[in-house]
Amino acid sequence: MKRLLILRHAKSSWADSSIDDSQRPLNERGLRDAPRAGAWLRERGLLPDAIITSDAVRARTTAQAVAKTAGYSQEIIIEPSLYHAKPDDVLAVLRGIRTDALTVLVVGHNPGLEDLVAQLTGEHHDLPTAALVHIALEIDDWSEVGARAGSIVDTWRPRD
Repeated sequence: MKRLLILRHAKSSWADSSIDDSQRPLNERGLRDAPRAGAWLRERGLLPDAIITSDAVRARTTAQAVAKTAGYSQEIIIEPSLYHAKPDDVLAVLRGIRTDALTVLVVGHNPGLEDLVAQLTGEHHDLPTAALVHIALEIDDWSEVGARAGSIVDTWRPRD
């Protein structure tokens, strides 16, 4: 059994339209919500063994804030292929995770993350910014992750 935590990046700023999409920072709400997601993980004893994030500024900043609040002290893995990734792209990254990692947190973007949740569980869930989904995967090794491999244990949204 493995645990997958899927987190959409927190709310980003559109204040400066001249910067590239991948460089957009978090706005005030995003800076407030990201640590709240980390607190939710800490309160439930869901400290990740690995955190993997898109290389977009808003995703990296979200991952860092969540890691700090959750008590994660390892290196955060920055994975450029997660930027606007499709479900198969995320699955390819997950299949490369070390076997001893029980709990993995992926920080990325929509619509790929919503599609990934649906592919893994058969259930569609809207993922607003900073939304988090905890999925139990019926696998022994990350190389086995695929369609219908899991079920949703819990979800969290900043407005809940």
